[in-house]
Amino acid sequence: MRLRTAVHGTGPRRIALVHGLGGSGKTWQPLVGKILAVGGRSVTTVDLRGHGTSPAGAGYTLAEYAADLVETLPTGLDAVVGHSLGGAVVAAAAERLAPRRAVYLDPGFRLGLPTARWFWAVPAVTMGAVALASMPGRARIRSRFAPEDRALIEEARAGTARGVLIPTFRDVTRHPLTPGPPPVPSTVVLSAEGPSVVPDTLAAELAEAGWEIRHVPELHHEFWLEDVTATFAAVRDLL
Repeated sequence: MRLRTAVHGTGPRRIALVHGLGGSGKTWQPLVGKILAVGGRSVTTVDLRGHGTSPAGAGYTLAEYAADLVETLPTGLDAVVGHSLGGAVVAAAAERLAPRRAVYLDPGFRLGLPTARWFWAVPAVTMGAVALASMPGRARIRSRFAPEDRALIEEARAGTARGVLIPTFRDVTRHPLTPGPPPVPSTVVLSAEGPSVVPDTLAAELAEAGWEIRHVPELHHEFWLEDVTATFAAVRDLL
């Protein structure tokens, strides 16, 4: 599936941003502004299948999300950034996309959810458990966001197709990242909540295999919506 994209700026250094589950390309707006202010860059934001303005899909597996990204983005970009689900998607597509660098913000590499079939067969049970396992204090943290940024989150949530959440969670849970050398130079940036998606043991294994691991413990999962200046400072040299 070819995804809907938006291109911002005209600079020769090309960057793509891939959002997380329930997000959209628009939720990157604060970070896009910071990147473009530096000059010399163009930024492509992507709506994953079933999100934003992209069509719904027949399925929502990691392989399908990654295939869409490969069909949509050009190879050889200067940097591709993935957040949360978008990080898992970028990791699955990185070898084929062959960017000069991949950047992962709290990527969904290893979710701590059950893999039993029955768990995913009862949506009420599934979503209740997912809510309990989600990163704590999200509503409290979001209450500190600027009103326009909270509006971006709500717009993205409203634009997410029905039937996306459970199959996505299920497939990502069943396909955790296997540690190994990265196919392209790769940096994983973890917030205070990062161990929920990249446990400390996995982070150590990735570092041993050649992935760069950075920590920004003063921020939470939605880095740039909480503090875009601190987020950009943490990744500026990568973009």
